Amino acid sequence: MADFSQILATRSDLDNSDREWLHHLVADWQVIADLSFADLMLILQNGDGTYIIAEQCRPSTVMGLRSDDVVGAVVPDVYMDELDAAMQCQTVFHSTTLRALDNTMICNVYAPIVHNGKTLGLVVRETNMATRELNGRYENESINAGKRLYDMIPLGEFPYTDPVINQRHNARVADGFIILSLDGIIEYASPNAISCFRRLGMNGAMEGLYLSEIGTQLLHENDPVPEMLPLVLTGKAPVDSEINANRSVVSMRSFPLSNDAGRTGAIILCRDVTELRRREVELQTKDATISEIHHRVKNNLQSVSALLRLQARKTQSQEVKKELAEAQRRVQTIAMVHEGLSQTADEIVDFDKVISNLLRMSIDLGSMRDQNISVDYVGKFGMMPAQDATPLSLVLTELITNCVEHGYEGLKEGHITVSVERHGKNLHVVVEDDGNGMEHEEHNGMARSSGSGLGTQIINTFVKNDFGGTVEWEPREEGGTRVILNIKLRAALGV
Repeated sequence: MADFSQILATRSDLDNSDREWLHHLVADWQVIADLSFADLMLILQNGDGTYIIAEQCRPSTVMGLRSDDVVGAVVPDVYMDELDAAMQCQTVFHSTTLRALDNTMICNVYAPIVHNGKTLGLVVRETNMATRELNGRYENESINAGKRLYDMIPLGEFPYTDPVINQRHNARVADGFIILSLDGIIEYASPNAISCFRRLGMNGAMEGLYLSEIGTQLLHENDPVPEMLPLVLTGKAPVDSEINANRSVVSMRSFPLSNDAGRTGAIILCRDVTELRRREVELQTKDATISEIHHRVKNNLQSVSALLRLQARKTQSQEVKKELAEAQRRVQTIAMVHEGLSQTADEIVDFDKVISNLLRMSIDLGSMRDQNISVDYVGKFGMMPAQDATPLSLVLTELITNCVEHGYEGLKEGHITVSVERHGKNLHVVVEDDGNGMEHEEHNGMARSSGSGLGTQIINTFVKNDFGGTVEWEPREEGGTRVILNIKLRAALGV
């Protein structure tokens, strides 16, 4: 089934500005459907004169008329005359015929979508006539407000030129709405909107008062005042903001109303987001705590690394010095993973940044002063949780260290290539060096394939036990050694 974006992409009669306008319209038209208690459909005309339903919107405040999706469907011929008439109209066009839809009588109203003086299509409002019986004040105020927004579509005033796109928690009609006059006086406040302001500390009635004055009285000296709050409280701009007072938080969004004579007032949507903000603070505190823990672990591991280095300087045995240096490098590897974790809000790291620093460190520690060994990367590891990052870091640093210490023994320079392919949780890594080759390394006691060295044992243990993978050692055709890892990450995220 075609979706809205696909339908717009096929329309040669629309330019990019037109498509963007229609996208803004459907991003904000839910408020019209909810206030009007009506289904909405966006209809475009085909080159042959027929009409297609490009998008639809069901109200969340009442049961919608259509249970099926009709996007992509051609409008029946019975509607052709009034659709043609609506496309030529400069204002909202009312159908003179009530039609039956699943045993329900509906009344169609058409709003031409005008942008830069051009009619792009129609927004059809399908009203269930049964919902217009025995309406109380809440329903009447809501429907009238929805009509005022709807009437702005042919004027090119809705959607707004600068649509709100940064709202963290969009307020909904059912959460509460307020209708303001041109001067910012409250003409009507729904029960839920009144409840929102009572939680902020308001007492008494709201109607007949300036919303800006109510908001100002609720704020205390040290309460935060967002920059956009005055514009929301006066309804002068399509922006969103929050009031934080009396240990409660209310999110608000302003929908300025206008007609052909200019601005006439505003609709303000309200939502109590106190609990949401409390949870956000708790999550931020938790994230900060986790980051601090990783930072302290890193510091402690670096202290252990420094103690090992100090101990290595004290010993006279070259063999012990070497073993302590290896232990120091492995501790430092884990410390750098925790350093990466301390800089994020969750338990994942950008593994490409971490491993780049680690492998460079492994080369610096393992190579002689007069050696020039470089490392190159092909592909990306991507984001990775600590559960996978720590053992994989140890595996790769052991491989690079082995390359430097044994593959380039007696050589002045060399080049190591790390190639990686990742598909979801599956990781294919190839580490190649242009060193002495496997025969020389085994002759010098490395014995990679047999796994007798500690570094090799670490590699095999992590790859097989932690990742259930395989390690293959083979000679490189151009000289040197190639190591192939095929592993499955346990908690891997997308690249």
